[in-house]
Amino acid sequence: MSYEVKGEILGFQDTKNVTINEIDPLFSTMIDNTNENISFTLVNPYLLRDYTIDIPLDAKELLEIDKDSQVAVFNILIIQKPLEKSTINFLAPLVINMDKKLLAQIILEPKKHPDYGMAETIESFKEN
Repeated sequence: MSYEVKGEILGFQDTKNVTINEIDPLFSTMIDNTNENISFTLVNPYLLRDYTIDIPLDAKELLEIDKDSQVAVFNILIIQKPLEKSTINFLAPLVINMDKKLLAQIILEPKKHPDYGMAETIESFKEN
């Protein structure tokens, strides 16, 4: 499914239209529709941890989110070898208005979300 990027994705200000394809319930890929060399691996944070965010009012306005909107949230995964060392940025989630096909990256305040890191490894979420 294709989405219009509102605002910008950190470090990728030219990425304005993306396609997201689900690999499985945990992982998806996001590809820049105008530059196939730019792709991201995304994770569904809700399958890894208790993840609660407040979408700022300006982001709600940007994404045209209202009380009836279907919203999805993903986090970017930075792939490492071995895979267990790959890191997830929980402080800069991608928020999507599924109804309007709009996507934006929001930056959470670390003080309000002290349990979320910018580079948490996948292995830290393994069940013991």
